[in-house]
Amino acid sequence: MAKKLFVGNLDWATTDEELQALFAEYGEVEEAIILKDKFSGRSRGFGFVTYVNDEDADKAVEALNETDFKGRNIVVNEAKPPRERD
Repeated sequence: MAKKLFVGNLDWATTDEELQALFAEYGEVEEAIILKDKFSGRSRGFGFVTYVNDEDADKAVEALNETDFKGRNIVVNEAKPPRERD
């Protein structure tokens, strides 16, 4: 089963490919995306990484949470399901 991780406090210049490469060290990554502002196209400073395997995702959280990436201490934890909107 796939597990999705939230990755926060990213450097504004971080790309999807850099995020993918960082997390691929801990297992097979299904998807790595940086969320961008829909008007400016600029990074919003956070993204999501989805692992094929839950154990790999857990290893990545353990290894990467509160570590330095591109000069910033990133936050990595299991993503919460999206809230329902009215």
